[in-house]
Amino acid sequence: MKLRVEQLDGALNKSLAPVYLLSGDEPLQLSEALDTVRDAARARGYINRELFYADAGFDWGSLLEACGSFSLFGEQRILDLRLSAKPDKSGAETLELYAKRLPEDAVLIVTLPKLSAADQKARWFQSLESQGVFVQVWPLQGQPLIHWLDKRMGRKKMLADRSGLAILAARVEGNLLAAAQEIEKLHILYGPVRISDDMIRKAVADSARYDVYDLAEAALQGQAKRAHRVLAGLRGEGIASAVALWALARDARLLCGVKALMEKGEGLESAFAKQKEKVWDKRKTSLASAAQRLSRDEAHRTLLLCAKADRMIKGLESGDAWEALLDVCLSLCGGAAAKAIVI
Repeated sequence: MKLRVEQLDGALNKSLAPVYLLSGDEPLQLSEALDTVRDAARARGYINRELFYADAGFDWGSLLEACGSFSLFGEQRILDLRLSAKPDKSGAETLELYAKRLPEDAVLIVTLPKLSAADQKARWFQSLESQGVFVQVWPLQGQPLIHWLDKRMGRKKMLADRSGLAILAARVEGNLLAAAQEIEKLHILYGPVRISDDMIRKAVADSARYDVYDLAEAALQGQAKRAHRVLAGLRGEGIASAVALWALARDARLLCGVKALMEKGEGLESAFAKQKEKVWDKRKTSLASAAQRLSRDEAHRTLLLCAKADRMIKGLESGDAWEALLDVCLSLCGGAAAKAIVI
């Protein structure tokens, strides 16, 4: 059964299929569709999740083994299969066989890039689709993008005029990840209110020269001088300190989660995959740099400094919030890198 991404919630409310094929080159919609299916499965008792990255050299027999084995305590499972391209010959044969031997205690979720019309005629695809649901996501432009922005802002209990949504759409140019970040920023700055066109222009103008994401990236990379320069620029341009803190605290929380799993023997990729928040490939390099440079205690100290900065921003503790944000940056940079800064 083929569904549009906006139909997925309604279908999941009615029933859970044994197979979900999620395809497309728009990462935010693809990731959120995956989260939606996983959440629906968990709500129906599919607690355990087994993750498979089908990259070059992947042993497709491991998927069949998981298919044929029941969990020790009879718990229902989510089989989360990630493909970076359409399956090779061995993978296609395995997926065809899976469709013929569906396990009673598992839901298979396959995520992969956009499939062409020819790909959708392949036997492996048709075998799986006949047993479940296929959702292909598409990049959004024009009116569909405006509608998506309006709905996304509505989730944050924010309202905007069509003219304001058009301003935001022009700013993000179809990049839904950037759009989601801009909406999050607007919510931090103004809260659940009607957002005027001027509010949107101001927020967009504030991010035109200096970017809070550049601040977090510089700190994670251990670039103390650059982090200090960007932070000073953000302050000079009138960026709200709460927005800068949000970007830093988000990555500090991720780093703590990754370090905790690494200390238990997990590899970096596995630790990234187990985070509640999706870790995009573009951010993995910076987070990996910090994870290899900092200890778990140092990562936790950074999170405590974020909490201190938050209290200053809210007026619950005396002190300069921007100096506190600099402390957060230097903590992420690490001792050796931080000493190189010239203030």
